[in-house]
Amino acid sequence: MPLSRPEAAHLIRLSLAAAAARALTATYDGAGALTIQPTTASQTTGLSAGLTNLARIVATERRDRWPQLVDTHFDHLTSALLQGPPPIPENPEQHLYQRLIPTSAVQPHLTTDAREFVPGLLSVPSTDTNGTITMYFDPSDLGLTWSAAEQAGLHNLRSLTDNVEYADYDGTQVALLSGTPFTASRALVLDTVLRESLHIENPTHGVLAAMPVRDLLLIHVITDLRAIPALAMMLTLATRCHTTEPGPLTPQIYLATPTAWHPATTHPTAPRLSPHFIALTRTLTDPT
Repeated sequence: MPLSRPEAAHLIRLSLAAAAARALTATYDGAGALTIQPTTASQTTGLSAGLTNLARIVATERRDRWPQLVDTHFDHLTSALLQGPPPIPENPEQHLYQRLIPTSAVQPHLTTDAREFVPGLLSVPSTDTNGTITMYFDPSDLGLTWSAAEQAGLHNLRSLTDNVEYADYDGTQVALLSGTPFTASRALVLDTVLRESLHIENPTHGVLAAMPVRDLLLIHVITDLRAIPALAMMLTLATRCHTTEPGPLTPQIYLATPTAWHPATTHPTAPRLSPHFIALTRTLTDPT
């Protein structure tokens, strides 16, 4: 997804050709990735280069633009292979950012210490080096404990800023936050986002929030029963983004308060209102 079978086959052919043009020995693994053989004598295993995000990038473009987009993607990949991983920062506390990633994207033995923010999403210390994201599942590589790395990552996450736009339908408003590869991860510091980006302090009934892809955070501040059409809007936006855009996280919409995050629906693809959201609507209907 989101390509048809013939489109996917065309993308695979373009990717194999791009790899060969850069002297990379690659084969398609049949499951959405190229297996690239070691490029240096020091490497003992090959690299799995997923095509999912590339598929989501080209899906919105004309077919005649695909070769250029694929070439750009493989230029970045080849550069990363030749240069190796970014160096460990000298002062890691100043460069760490907590990052949300899907549990399914990580091998289980790496996630022993990672905190699950909501079911299916982990919070992991990471760095951004000229657009290359490095995640540290063992912060001792940085000379830090997991707790210290997480604390630094959250502190630096609060320092980022958001671009804010609004989707408005018949008086119902949803904020669309973007701007960095860590925008969705700013859900980890929601109080800061509400205060500094939306200029809201301690909303009485909490907010509806969604992190469909890594660079998008959706928020509706709950004040009245317009939370119901807001939920419908957010389900549409989150599902579409999660299905078609790079960096998918989760299509779920959450009812977020300062103390807890609960699903607003029982299932994102066949949604029914969750018990927590039903209880909220009753409160909004009869606040006494």
